[in-house]
This record gives sequence, C-alpha cells and structure tokens, in this order.
Amino acid sequence: VQLVESGGGLVQPGGSLRLSCAASGFPFSRYAMRWWRQAPGKERELVAHITSTGAYTDYADAVKGRFTISRDNAKNTMYLEMNSLKPEDTAVYYCSRLSGGYWGQGTQVTVSS
Repeated sequence: VQLVESGGGLVQPGGSLRLSCAASGFPFSRYAMRWWRQAPGKERELVAHITSTGAYTDYADAVKGRFTISRDNAKNTMYLEMNSLKPEDTAVYYCSRLSGGYWGQGTQVTVSS
C-alpha cells in the first residue's frame, strides 16, 4: 500500500490550493479515504472524509464551506480543493485509508502573507 500526497505549498491568505493523494497497492475504489492535518505543536485532526464511491462526504467544522474532498477512482486519486485559505490552515496535510492504518508522508501547506 502506498499513498503519496502532493500539491502543497506557500499561499497567501484567501488563496487556493489543490492537494492530491495518489494511491497504489490496493483496490482504491473499495475504500473510504480521509484527509488529516497536523499543525506545529498540535494533534493531528481529521479534515474530511469520503466514502468509497464518493457519494458521501463530511468535513470538520473549521473547513466546512471552504474545502471540498473528491476522488477519481479511475485514476486511483483523491483530492482536497482548498479555498479561502486562512493562516490557521497552515499544517502538514496527510491522506489515509479508512482501514489498515495506512498514511502518506504528508505535504506542507503554509498560508502566510
């Protein structure tokens, strides 16, 4: 199982980024997936969840209305579209498979002017 995040970077407040999570080594379309984040000195927190088909999604209150989770099962890839970014969104963002405890290496998102 391999999960590889990409798309992080430095963005100004109010800006946008799109993160990707490329999955391999397992039947991606059979598993729900999640995005998490961890800011310096804080615990890892769940950001968003998507079911295996993409029919159901859920978000942390802090990102609701600004972030959108999606997936393309044909490409074995999950996405996190992040809009109206705030400095408090600064963190390392991770993707995970719902079961089995598999995580990517993370991608840094920094929101700063």
